[in-house]
Amino acid sequence: MPKTRNDLPDNTRKAMIALLNARLIDAIDLRLAVKQAHWNVKGPNFIALHELFDQIQARIDTFADDIAERSVSLAGVVAGTSQAVSKGSQLEAYPTDTIDEKAHLQALADRIATFGKLTREAIDAADEAGDKNTADLFTGISRQMDKDLWFIEAHLH
Repeated sequence: MPKTRNDLPDNTRKAMIALLNARLIDAIDLRLAVKQAHWNVKGPNFIALHELFDQIQARIDTFADDIAERSVSLAGVVAGTSQAVSKGSQLEAYPTDTIDEKAHLQALADRIATFGKLTREAIDAADEAGDKNTADLFTGISRQMDKDLWFIEAHLH
């Protein structure tokens, strides 16, 4: 691990880098799933969902960048390749043959909920490790993912 003047203990930084990389992989996978839905959704609510999915995707893209940069700031190396995502994502594979808007909404709700759960677990892990900044990063992500899940689920009623 490269040297840094960051005063977090090495073992804390190593644990946080692993945690951040795990959530980065999930964020990249989620971003791609939302974009898949954005490109392929069909139905009476097409334009509303097309635009909503694009907005959610943009937020997740920002989160992925923030997660990666936090890892690097701790002297880590980021694992953000498609190979890392295909091997390490904890999200269920997105169905590539889906076009129906309700099916996309259900698939995205499931994946956003899973990502939200993993993010809340990351908050606790970072807090227990004594890394308040990483916990804070994940808290902000969790708050927005809960809101985006609400947006998605509102279309399912």
